[in-house]
Amino acid sequence: MDLADMTQTAPAAQPHSAVLSQPDPLLVGGVSLHSRLFLGTARYPAPSVLAGAVQAAQVEVLTVSLRRLAPERQSGQAWWQRIREMGRHLLPNTAGCHSAEEAITLAQMAREIFGTHWIKLEVIGDDYTLQPDPWDTVAAAQTLVREGFAVFAYTTDDLVTALKLRDAGVAAIMPWAAPIGTGAGPRNLPALRTLRERLPDSVLVVDAGIGAPHHAAQVMELGYDAVLVNTAVAEAGDPVAMARAFAHGVEAGRLAHRALPMREREVAQASTPMVGVPFWHQTGG
Repeated sequence: MDLADMTQTAPAAQPHSAVLSQPDPLLVGGVSLHSRLFLGTARYPAPSVLAGAVQAAQVEVLTVSLRRLAPERQSGQAWWQRIREMGRHLLPNTAGCHSAEEAITLAQMAREIFGTHWIKLEVIGDDYTLQPDPWDTVAAAQTLVREGFAVFAYTTDDLVTALKLRDAGVAAIMPWAAPIGTGAGPRNLPALRTLRERLPDSVLVVDAGIGAPHHAAQVMELGYDAVLVNTAVAEAGDPVAMARAFAHGVEAGRLAHRALPMREREVAQASTPMVGVPFWHQTGG
């Protein structure tokens, strides 16, 4: 056998990597997930586009709004049937609620209609910024957890609110990167970093304000467990391609976090050894 034959038949060497060889499921709400991208179901130009985006990104969790689906109406029943046929984990939300009592009631209705104990808790405190109300969010979370819900609580990047939600026993804390629908990306990375450092054992999912795949990669590099995206995919020129781009961004950020990025330095450091220094660095006659 000559060298050319050996080159063709020899098996490709596999790089050794402790990170790549280890499974990395996300355990949340009593299930194990492979995808760390959650996808919203609103604003898509057509149901077929949503289905294409879900398939392209291999998303496992879809958020749905009880008020948007309106299952009691015929049009709502058709939309609900399309969502069910996708075979994903459903995360109903309490979007549009402005009090703890209202959110609790809607969550109880969602559990009956969707047949899941998962609930994405949203209690809006300001209609202009759509900023969640921290007091009513915590109060609603405490009640819903006692009633057996796996609560995914939407909040700001405020540390104290996140700590109270953790103490309430929520399944996931979902801080925003920026106000809903802005696509501005993470406006306060130090605050998000602090949440991750202070809540090392909590599931943290960035929710709202993500506008591009590199935003998702940024927060995943901080060690966040997942990212929820809706408008950035639904309103893209090609939602199906954008969904796949987000899946890649989330995966890249997660892998980078697990691979332990290099530490930043204040001064430059040569990346090549100082052997054979170029002649222009030499001194003397």
